[in-house]
Amino acid sequence: MVLEEFFNANKVLDLSFFNFQNAITAAYFADEDYNITRVNQNFKQFFPALGELQGVYFPEVLEALNLDKTLIDKFIDDLKTDGHVLIPRLEILQKGELRIFSLLSTQTTSPDFSFLHGIQGQFVDRTAEDQLRQEKQQLLEEQLKNQDIIKQKSERLEEISKRLASYLSPQVFESIFYSENASGRKYQRKNLTVFFSDIVNFTDLSDTLEPELLATVINNYLSEMTNIAIEYGGTIDKFIGDAVMVFFGDPETNGEREDALACVEMAAKMQNRVVELQSYWKKLGIKNAMQVRMGISTGYCTVGDFGSTQRLDYTAFGSPVNLAARLQELAPAAGILISDATQALVGDDIDSESYQTITPKGFARAVDTFVLTNYNLGKRDSDGLRFQKLGNRVAIDIFDTSDIRAAIAELKEIELEFEQLANLKEEEN
Repeated sequence: MVLEEFFNANKVLDLSFFNFQNAITAAYFADEDYNITRVNQNFKQFFPALGELQGVYFPEVLEALNLDKTLIDKFIDDLKTDGHVLIPRLEILQKGELRIFSLLSTQTTSPDFSFLHGIQGQFVDRTAEDQLRQEKQQLLEEQLKNQDIIKQKSERLEEISKRLASYLSPQVFESIFYSENASGRKYQRKNLTVFFSDIVNFTDLSDTLEPELLATVINNYLSEMTNIAIEYGGTIDKFIGDAVMVFFGDPETNGEREDALACVEMAAKMQNRVVELQSYWKKLGIKNAMQVRMGISTGYCTVGDFGSTQRLDYTAFGSPVNLAARLQELAPAAGILISDATQALVGDDIDSESYQTITPKGFARAVDTFVLTNYNLGKRDSDGLRFQKLGNRVAIDIFDTSDIRAAIAELKEIELEFEQLANLKEEEN
């Protein structure tokens, strides 16, 4: 007895297709020869241009939907080989609008009803999902683009920051970029020790040197003086040609006495370094030894940002600043002249002798001055930067620290020469 003889084939087909009638997908059922026997209401709504589909060969439906022949062949081959097929993306133009579908189809079998053997499948509308995916991709691309822009801006800001660091004293740079007070610095009255220096007869020297040589010498000199000022914690106020102004006591202070002592020790270290650099400058073509005058004074100054709305300088004003400049002018060549106020703070720690009693222009009282007689203070050398290396047979001194990369390259060349000499020595032995 065959069970299917007792059932109406169409009724069974309708019953098996019942769940697809109200589905949100476009469902179909075709017989084993790919001829359509059932479609749901959504199939007609999705593809109204196809018209009546009863008995239509399903691959022809795919062709009418403008599917590529390779996709249609794949559909047939996968069904025969695997019994199912999934085409994840179909672009179908409907009423002038491009819509995206997925097509899922599988072979159906039944041990009891032969008329249920066939192909069942559905088109799933992925248009909204595809739009969301595209929007997500666009957002991702924009995010990546924004990240790239942020990276470029950050690199640019870092580059600008590094360039600004070359124009500002380290303490001022940190106060600008890392201070929690973003509203700006207030003007303050502080007890500062102020330093001025100037190269003796530099005007005559600059008039006789070629611009390139002058730039090399002055940049080397200022670089060396800057290194020493930073080493001792001084705030580099400004360069005025070959002149240097440094003060101690702001924005950081170790106390009046320690600030004054650091300033005097810095000046002594600078004078010693100038002596060390003479041989280097002579090789560059500077015939006569360069000498530097230095002046130091201590007293209360007003410190803060001064200038116009277009340009500001973080600097100090007051009689100690003017006095330090006057002392520098009066100092002997290669000498360090300090005021009585500075002497009172550091006199027990340095070797000095009375120099002159002066009444500078603009000052109401006379000022006793003192000149340092010993520059080998050495108190802070162990903590500072050293550029000299003494060996048994070799002494190395990096005279031009403004170009440290070139110095390192030169040291590597020296190392190579020593290795070659050592090899020759071994071969001779």
